[in-house]
Amino acid sequence: MAQKQEPVVAIYPGSFDPITSGHLDVIERGSRLFDRLIVAILGNEAKSPLFSLAERMEMLSEAVAPFPNVQVDCFEGLLADYALRKGARGILRGIRAISDYEYELQMALMNRRLQPHLETIFLPAGEQYSFVSSRLVKEVARLGGDITGLVPPPVERRLRARWAPHGDQAKKDNQKK
Repeated sequence: MAQKQEPVVAIYPGSFDPITSGHLDVIERGSRLFDRLIVAILGNEAKSPLFSLAERMEMLSEAVAPFPNVQVDCFEGLLADYALRKGARGILRGIRAISDYEYELQMALMNRRLQPHLETIFLPAGEQYSFVSSRLVKEVARLGGDITGLVPPPVERRLRARWAPHGDQAKKDNQKK
């Protein structure tokens, strides 16, 4: 009699402030690799996020709704401990450039030291998203630039609403130049 295999659970951690189309690309591809993918927001308020944890949870939940095996959660503390609590065997990380890899490799090795069963899987960014970061998207939005396609439409609306007065002024300033 064949033994039933445990579902393979992975965690895709991040601040997701906000979720970008690059994140969504990794989530979509990751959802095909694992039985269950937990997109987990690190609740680190020391980073002074633009969006509250509740707002980020809401935006992520909207964005991942098409993927039935993806769930959204949040955690504090060590990722390795969180992974153990969730029964995860993998950590999913997106890599945009070689500079990302150096940092992510250090984190992967530390997580494996803390939880030896935990493997980190690196997915290269889709080429159309290799330059996209939450930080850069926020800066362009703040200055009134076009972020169409860089974030899901509901996120774009939230960013525009957040900086509507500033963005309009930045556009006027740029038009004067």
